[in-house]
Amino acid sequence: MTEVLAFGVQRDERPLMEQAFHQRYKLRCVEDFLTPDTAPIATGYEVVSTSVNADLSAPTLRGLADGGTKMVVQRSTGFNNVDLAEARRLGIGVARVGYYSPYAVAEFAWTLAMAVNRRIVRAATRTRDFDFRLDGLLGRDIHGMTVGVVGTGKIGTCFARIAAGFGTELLGWDLAENPQCQALGMTYTNLPDLLSRADVVSLHVPLLPETRHMIDAHALALMKNDALLVNSSRGALVDTEALIQELRAGRLRGVGLDVYEEEAGLFFTDHSLDIITDDTLARLMTFNNALVTSHQAYFTHEALHTITSTTVDNIDDYWARRTSEHVLVAPAAPTQG
Repeated sequence: MTEVLAFGVQRDERPLMEQAFHQRYKLRCVEDFLTPDTAPIATGYEVVSTSVNADLSAPTLRGLADGGTKMVVQRSTGFNNVDLAEARRLGIGVARVGYYSPYAVAEFAWTLAMAVNRRIVRAATRTRDFDFRLDGLLGRDIHGMTVGVVGTGKIGTCFARIAAGFGTELLGWDLAENPQCQALGMTYTNLPDLLSRADVVSLHVPLLPETRHMIDAHALALMKNDALLVNSSRGALVDTEALIQELRAGRLRGVGLDVYEEEAGLFFTDHSLDIITDDTLARLMTFNNALVTSHQAYFTHEALHTITSTTVDNIDDYWARRTSEHVLVAPAAPTQG
């Protein structure tokens, strides 16, 4: 039975992976994330599976190739972390999970927005100390707000449906208008107009060269002083330094961030006993109206079930020499099976 090496496996993820792989492939799970330094662990493994924050840059891919790896199966949708050109040059196939539960991310994005708006973290911290004052906990009704959805694909559409349930005015921005969102009453507009009118702005676009720092100093300056900004997509969509300057100036009601542009090496691991040398993240954490979580929006049982089952399907396709919509780089022919 062929053995597959899986990098960056979380404790809650492992049982689902073992269930999905059972009787089909041997599975070796390691907590280490794939980087140039950890690539030698994969020596002798033709197929490896990687997590959302794997470093699949050219040095890592060369390390995998040196060890005999021919197929990388990502347990994630985004592929901004992959040097696709180098993978093609080396003959390493790359596949991803094209989609999983959009509800998981959309619901979590609203969880962030509501938690920041109603000061839930501050309230919970107080009540643990039996401090039941309401000072500083004043929120606003979501009902009646204008909600801007940046990116109206599967996740953005789910986010918009929830927004419609609250009774909000919907604004949307995307390269193509989505009839499902229009049916909810969404009005499409340009990004500057959306940013200037929205009370809540939520980001649901992939990280591409043209979307990197799309929320920069100029974009932030367009937003209302009491607007909420939510990012559950990719950290580098937001210029964090510019965001900090806005927060320092007392602008924005708050931000909810499940992602951070320099999260690699930090997120998914315990640094509670370490000295954090990332000054930008440390400063961001000092604002009581900024809520940062650890890239967990996708982390539901339903989403992980889809991710793990699709991962196994992608491995099946590799050995059967089949292609699918999940393949980013076509692999060379397998040497086994």
